[in-house]
Amino acid sequence: VQLVESGGGEVQAGGSLTLSCTASGLSFADYAIAWFRQAPGKEREGVSCISSRDASPTYEDPVKGRFTISTDSAKSVVYLQMNNLKVEDTAIYYCAADDGTFGSRCSGYFGSWGQGTQVTVSS
Repeated sequence: VQLVESGGGEVQAGGSLTLSCTASGLSFADYAIAWFRQAPGKEREGVSCISSRDASPTYEDPVKGRFTISTDSAKSVVYLQMNNLKVEDTAIYYCAADDGTFGSRCSGYFGSWGQGTQVTVSS
């Protein structure tokens, strides 16, 4: 599985961005894909996840109500729509995937990672 993120950039607080993660070699019949982020000087943290085996997507508290994860299986793309962005959302955003090897659940392990895309939110 190869993952390529795109869509990052610089935006003012309150603005929106949509990140894309193009997944090659991944079957959307059995998968889990998550977005993580890492801000300067901080540990990597989970943001959102969607999978074929979980009832609904998951969102971490800091982004609930502002971010939406979705998939386009025909294009093999996972999106992260980010609205009402805050300065504290500034980070490198990574997508990660499980192709079924580890159970295809958001609580599981992700064996494939993209290279990341930078999101910068200015005040």
